[in-house]
Amino acid sequence: MVVEAASATPVVSRRRFRPAAFWLPATYGYVGLLIAVAIALTVVSGSTATRIVLHASTNLHNLANGRFGTLFSSAFVVSEGAATVFIIVPLLACLLALAERRFGTVKLMHTFLLGHIGTTVLVAVGLWVAVESQLVPHSITMVEDVGVSYGAMTVVGALIAVLPAHRRFVWAASWLTLALGGVLVWHTFTNVGHFLALCLGLGIGRLMIRRQVVPLHPFNWLEYLLLAVGSVFACLMLLA
Repeated sequence: MVVEAASATPVVSRRRFRPAAFWLPATYGYVGLLIAVAIALTVVSGSTATRIVLHASTNLHNLANGRFGTLFSSAFVVSEGAATVFIIVPLLACLLALAERRFGTVKLMHTFLLGHIGTTVLVAVGLWVAVESQLVPHSITMVEDVGVSYGAMTVVGALIAVLPAHRRFVWAASWLTLALGGVLVWHTFTNVGHFLALCLGLGIGRLMIRRQVVPLHPFNWLEYLLLAVGSVFACLMLLA
């Protein structure tokens, strides 16, 4: 009986490429829509663009007239100029990409929408009380109120769930300090909204930690890069 000798060549284990890690439909879809809307606003006249933005705004005038669809549509419009949009959107894409990789598509969408809609409602209620109490002028009910910042700041807060335990306090304290600083310096309802959105996100993140619904494995180099760029975006939102 002939016994074949086992090959002495060692088997080299290779880390397989995982295309699923780059399948981020929520990030790609949302960023694509933001860019499409931004391009459309540059094509139409200035007066038409202003009407579109005001129609999509979650200001008190629209909400009081039953235009509750603005709670959703306002998240797809960025009122800044085209040059600013094409700087902001790629930074936002990095933040969303990191969150989608760690949270999953559905949890990211829930977090972003809850932050955007929930914070918008809280800010609207606060503005209504302020207007009725004559603490702010009635003209504030007609201002433009669109953008991605409320949902994005909620995602920033929720990222506490994927950080190592010893870094969570620093993450929360740093962003809360910046957000509160914006409120104290600029005194606008948008700054208040950023602070509320961040608090909401931190609450969502703590709930995720308690339920252990997100992976806690260490970040790789790509995720650290996404975190750094996403943090730059958050700083611009809070300090601009």
